[in-house]
Amino acid sequence: QVQLVESGGGLVQPGGSLRLSCVASARIFSLYVMGWYRQAPGKQRELVATITSGGTTRYADSVKGRFTISRDNAKNTVNLQMNSLKPEDAAVYYCKASYLDTYWGQGTQVTVSS
Repeated sequence: QVQLVESGGGLVQPGGSLRLSCVASARIFSLYVMGWYRQAPGKQRELVATITSGGTTRYADSVKGRFTISRDNAKNTVNLQMNSLKPEDAAVYYCKASYLDTYWGQGTQVTVSS
């Protein structure tokens, strides 16, 4: 069983930045594919970004050039740096870990509003 704990959400003005972090309890964190997903009210959960054990990244078209996913295997952490935030980025952001099984965090709220 892997537990994921997200942090870093909050309220930010359009154009602002936030950095989300997710700490995993996984024994061998480096083996996991890590990802960030988001779900806005009334919408399906969608992929934001993923990073493989080898560091290969993938982004949703809507966040390319604005968001950066990174991982620190020594700290069992995956981060999501979000810049130039837009109102449409507002959602609950979830951390996901995948290796043989899939685990989700509890989510952290991101609100983008002036």
